[in-house]
Amino acid sequence: MKKFYLLAVTLFAAFTVQAQDVVKFAPLDNSPVDISYFPNKAVKFKKTDNPNPVIKVTYARPSAKGRTIFGDVVKFGEIWRVGANENTEIKFYKDVTIGGKKVPAGYYSLFAIPEKDKWTIIINKELDLWGGYAYDESKDVVRVSVPVKSVGETIEALSIAFTTQGNIANLVIGWDKTTVELPITVK
Repeated sequence: MKKFYLLAVTLFAAFTVQAQDVVKFAPLDNSPVDISYFPNKAVKFKKTDNPNPVIKVTYARPSAKGRTIFGDVVKFGEIWRVGANENTEIKFYKDVTIGGKKVPAGYYSLFAIPEKDKWTIIINKELDLWGGYAYDESKDVVRVSVPVKSVGETIEALSIAFTTQGNIANLVIGWDKTTVELPITVK
């Protein structure tokens, strides 16, 4: 009887192991997702600190890989998702002002229309899009034209960070040999 019981348990365990699905994880993406906060240390804190994030940007970081980015990979005059894969999302934890227009707290998409000497930065209500293919201009909250700044050293991977000037958070986008800054007034 003991042998029969041991055989039954062994067979049950073998069938259970074979019946389980084997999870196949996707390989590492070529454009990994990153997050940038304003203030920069908003979520990196000690127990005694009081974190207060104001802005959060979630974006995929494609690499230049020796390519000319603006005017070639990212076409001038065309809508761009400011990143790769899903469109870049920006969250305002409280109301802000961009280009003189009040933008209510909430989640938005961040798009751009790059040109050689300026970009149109767009905050849009549409979320969960793949790229700019389904972009809907009627859902724009604000559009702001910002000048292009050239940099000496190549920025290999698309990067987004913030600088501060008083009550203004400058959202800085850099890639290849280009940067732009979007001033966001925080109260």
